[in-house]
Amino acid sequence: MLLLGIPRTRPGRLLPRKSMSILRARATNKSYSTTRSSSSKNSIKYIAATGIASSSGLWWLITSSAHDDVPNLEKRPLSKQSSADLDLSKKEQVTNIISREAYSYLVRNIPGVDRYDGAQVPSNSPCEDVFIHGSFPSPCNDGNQWMAWAVLDGHAGRQTADVLQEKLLPFVRRSLEHVESSPLQNLGPEETVQRAISQGFLDLDETIFNTALDAAKSNEPLYEKVDKLLPAFSGSCALLSLYDPITSTLHVACTGDSRAVLGQQRPDGTWEVMPLSIDQTGRNEEEIARLYREHPGEEDIVKDGRVLGLMVSRAFGDSRWKWPLEIQEEMKRNFYGPAPLTPKYDVRTPPYLTAEPVVTTLKIDPSRASFLIMATDGMWDMMSNHQAVHLIGDWLDTQQAAAEEQEKKHNQPEPAHEPIIGDFGRLNEVFVDARKTIQDDNAAVHLVRNSLGGNCHELIAGRLAYSAPHSRYLRDDITVQVVFFNTRNLKRG
Repeated sequence: MLLLGIPRTRPGRLLPRKSMSILRARATNKSYSTTRSSSSKNSIKYIAATGIASSSGLWWLITSSAHDDVPNLEKRPLSKQSSADLDLSKKEQVTNIISREAYSYLVRNIPGVDRYDGAQVPSNSPCEDVFIHGSFPSPCNDGNQWMAWAVLDGHAGRQTADVLQEKLLPFVRRSLEHVESSPLQNLGPEETVQRAISQGFLDLDETIFNTALDAAKSNEPLYEKVDKLLPAFSGSCALLSLYDPITSTLHVACTGDSRAVLGQQRPDGTWEVMPLSIDQTGRNEEEIARLYREHPGEEDIVKDGRVLGLMVSRAFGDSRWKWPLEIQEEMKRNFYGPAPLTPKYDVRTPPYLTAEPVVTTLKIDPSRASFLIMATDGMWDMMSNHQAVHLIGDWLDTQQAAAEEQEKKHNQPEPAHEPIIGDFGRLNEVFVDARKTIQDDNAAVHLVRNSLGGNCHELIAGRLAYSAPHSRYLRDDITVQVVFFNTRNLKRG
């Protein structure tokens, strides 16, 4: 056995004679105490280490402090704050959690857009949702600015969503810039833009897979290969909205089951609910028909609302639903990629998923107040389009109210206590109108709060008390954006 991993100079001899004599001389020094106190023990170790280092070149044994940095287990080590460390009985703690990632921007220079709010509450660790928001140069290259908002819902990791956050808008913008020189110019202007947006989505998904396949065959270091493979292995939904202020046109592109809905105020002050996307899942009859049309004779593609086990019918990435089996097996063998879907599922003619979005285009009426709600399925699992639109409509009424009404809002009586401790079945309840509450200045946080429990603090706190991975049985990552148009025309409801 080698002491401290130092090789012997020859069999049966650990150190040179000179080093051994140094150790003996220091051991017999008069300053050495036979009582062997704790400090003297440290001195012995340091003297011995010095002798060893002088012959072995372990310089760090000499230059290091004589005092070690070993943690004292009698003192509680510092750790990241968890939900167990939070006092969720305090309402301000709940508000802090659901507002932690919130943002709100007033828009001054884009006609028609007044403000937008956003919020995110994770369930996974790390959160697999990401988002995009802001202005960018018009693809018409006319010196104007467009606006863009997106929510990107990753699954099986966030690597694909991270790529979309960086690349989706540039790919779509590049595709739109090429419209004038492409055959699409023979279509109507609305359809031309829709086709260009779709092409941008498809081009990016193809790039993700080409990058992965090229990396697998390259001579790059393994860590660089893995970095390029993971966005193909994982997956992501994408919901992107583009607003052209010159024509007051909103384009909404949806791949997956994130959802967009527009609330538009009627002349009588009520709100019209206008769905701008439909969830693309194994429960969507049009999607089911499309899949069986594209894969004739394969009867078991969709079962229990899932496409070969996956909830969504369209997504970026997700190589197991797109690559031929031989490539999947090669990736599994060489790079520990995800196991192929076989033999559990009958995979015959991939790809079964597509990143092609369904694009909806509409004109925003400048004479009416309206708002756009975009959210990942973590929110839509808990409430309907109608409920979400009317929650924002009520929030706007409250924002517009006079100062005394604002004070009345903040001093509204507490709801009757709803005991749910121990009643875990209540944690799966969806939003009901009786739990509506208006207490947040951020519209997206307002939706998040109501989706998690509304005026029932106990219910929200109970859901937030669960951390990853257990929280995924109760709630998904939630990402919400709310965009307000032409609010100067808002009428009191």
